[in-house]
Amino acid sequence: MSLSPSRRLGLILASLVALALASFMAVVITTSPAQAATINVTTAIATQNGSTATVRGYIVGQPTATSTVVTSNYPSDYALAIADSASETSTSKMLYVQIPDAFRSSWGLRSNPSLKGRQIDVTGTLTAYFSHPGHKNATAFAFAGSTPTPTPTPTATPTTDPNIPAGYYDSAAGLSGSSLKSALHNIIDGHTTLSYSAVWEALKVLDQDPNNSSNVIEFYSGVSTPKTNNGGDSNNWNREHTWPQSHGDFGTSNGPGTDVHHLRPEDVTVNSTRGSKDFDLGGSAVSECSDCWTDADSFEPRDSVKGDLARGILYMAVRYNGDDGFADLEVNNSINGSTNYLGKVCVLLGWHNADPVTAAERTRNNKVYSTYQRNRNPFVDHPEYAESIFGATC
Repeated sequence: MSLSPSRRLGLILASLVALALASFMAVVITTSPAQAATINVTTAIATQNGSTATVRGYIVGQPTATSTVVTSNYPSDYALAIADSASETSTSKMLYVQIPDAFRSSWGLRSNPSLKGRQIDVTGTLTAYFSHPGHKNATAFAFAGSTPTPTPTPTATPTTDPNIPAGYYDSAAGLSGSSLKSALHNIIDGHTTLSYSAVWEALKVLDQDPNNSSNVIEFYSGVSTPKTNNGGDSNNWNREHTWPQSHGDFGTSNGPGTDVHHLRPEDVTVNSTRGSKDFDLGGSAVSECSDCWTDADSFEPRDSVKGDLARGILYMAVRYNGDDGFADLEVNNSINGSTNYLGKVCVLLGWHNADPVTAAERTRNNKVYSTYQRNRNPFVDHPEYAESIFGATC
């Protein structure tokens, strides 16, 4: 059947419209894939399976240990705790969020304390952090809902200790993880070593009671005792290896056995109670050591020296890596018995964050450098190094 010219034109136009519509739909379909839904904190806590998710929650504080979240005087910019309610106080209903280096200046609570109470979306991996339901390896942070989205202005960075020699840490600049650990090792190794007998005199200077120049302060117990009361008898003080000699079998020859970054004065009885135990939480009260706790395989010191202790242990794990004839000392998150490992690193990191570096600790570090060993504890000078090197373990 023959079609009129007008009929043929109509069919052609209809075909063109159909083709155009099909092309438009194809573009819509191929350029607008469905987006993954944002989940809440409760769901994130129940989905700790290593999957990637965007979690929405209110910032309620900073985690510093498995069951501890601080809500003021934030020690660092390393982590956030978020919850489905801005007023949540139960840590069991909080998700612990690791903050990678690139986001700390904008999203860390030490630099931006006003973030507390804000609702955010964070994209990353649902996996444990601080041995608690967590969210790590974040790739994005953003304010949620209708909250304004400008980047918070960081507060001023703390002044660098003028006693740190110029350029001392230059080779570590911009590094993280194992690369940072290696760079720091190369900075602090090759130090001047002391004899074990010289340690007595060094501790009398480094741990002198600021209120009584004739005394030293026992590290775990906090007791002030005469410098002359050193020895091996009951109620004497002796040289405590916070990293036990048996965890590396290094004895008391010059090297790790005489390194005053980790050696401290301590009462003989308390030292014996600690023995070669790893560090962890809990246990029974320790005689002659207020606020110290112990069980069959672990020891917990008083709160006011937990950070000092942790930074000394982390120093040892960086300084001694087996390349100079000394033992390769490593931290892990286990109870280790008598090996070259010492734990628990996640507990130690929590202590490091909860008990920040003090002026007295900086003074001790400066004296170790200037008077005795000519090397420094990097975790006193740069507390942020601890999370960068060891945080992935937790």
